[in-house]
Amino acid sequence: MIAVTVLGSTGSIGTSTLDVISRHPNKYSVKALSANTQVLRMSEQCRQFLPDIAVMVDHQAAQELHDILAKEQTTQHIQVLSGKENLEYIASLDECDYVMAAIVGAAGLPSSLAAAKAGKRVLLANKEALVMSGQLFMQAVHEHKAELLPIDSEHNAIFQSMPTHFANQSLAQLGISKILLTASGGPFRTRCLDELEAVTPEQACAHPNWVMGKKISVDSATMMNKGLEVIEASWLFNTHADDIQVVVHPESIIHSMVSYDDGSVLAQLGNPDMRTPIAHAMAWPERMKSGVKQLDIFDIAQLNFERPDFERFPCLKLAYDALGVGGNASTILNAANEVAVERFLQHKIPFLEIPKIINHCLENNRNMDITSLQVVYDSDLAARHCANEYILSKFGA
Repeated sequence: MIAVTVLGSTGSIGTSTLDVISRHPNKYSVKALSANTQVLRMSEQCRQFLPDIAVMVDHQAAQELHDILAKEQTTQHIQVLSGKENLEYIASLDECDYVMAAIVGAAGLPSSLAAAKAGKRVLLANKEALVMSGQLFMQAVHEHKAELLPIDSEHNAIFQSMPTHFANQSLAQLGISKILLTASGGPFRTRCLDELEAVTPEQACAHPNWVMGKKISVDSATMMNKGLEVIEASWLFNTHADDIQVVVHPESIIHSMVSYDDGSVLAQLGNPDMRTPIAHAMAWPERMKSGVKQLDIFDIAQLNFERPDFERFPCLKLAYDALGVGGNASTILNAANEVAVERFLQHKIPFLEIPKIINHCLENNRNMDITSLQVVYDSDLAARHCANEYILSKFGA
């Protein structure tokens, strides 16, 4: 049995992971689960999968979970822990083989890094681990001989379209001319630009193809999610911004492509369901059933492709710029974006202020090399302070 720890088990990626695991009960077991505050969903997961450990970051939520599980004979054995530090603990357990790193945002960095340092197979759904500290994270993967499998559907598609052994080689050495990173374009791809100022959080979260959390849904609406994925791809596949072309593909059937020097373009297609890349990463180098409906190519009327519009999606341009600058620029980009998106979801700032806040923080924070996690944390904190000060001065919020 392969023992799996799921970090962020109550989120969309976490629940999809557990769905895949449930289809293969003779191959996978659940070692540990973690969540922030969703006690009822966590208690249901504990009843079904019977992990040894459940971590709730929120202390009150942990006590509530403990009280629920202690009343039931089948769940009394589950150890309930609380606090962020225990995320790193369950990510590096000796008894754990695979770690699904699905905690959203900067909060997922320490536990993802702990899994890499413990030499686990890291199923990486937390792109911030590479956006904030790509050099440190990849160094940990190589030094501790961890296996890194991307879960983002686009990066997983690229992984499937790359040569079998691509690690530590440049795209040129592999005969690759360009990575083509697809994007749906989100809910505002065709919306008139003058209407974007008034869009609401509810409209921004209404993704046409995917059911996702609020933060990543807003990132899709601004295409910051694609910008972060460009940065992530540069680390995963040892390449530069100029070698990664974003392609707007609204049907989300082709998840990404790799263009080769001989004129070939290899693509990975499938119905838009995160269980496909999850099952691929869990079973790799083999394949297994994921529960996803098979793609019927005869049902596909047409496939459309567009160049991204940087005027409509300035966050995407800011991400390319940050990747080009290097150092801690992408850390600042990510932190400023998290603050701006949170304030937008709270109805404190308009939608179009998000890129303005990010640009302000990039221009007003000192660039430095990422030489340690402390530099990452200091840069993240400085950017958050800068973003909050900007919002306070302009909106009094």
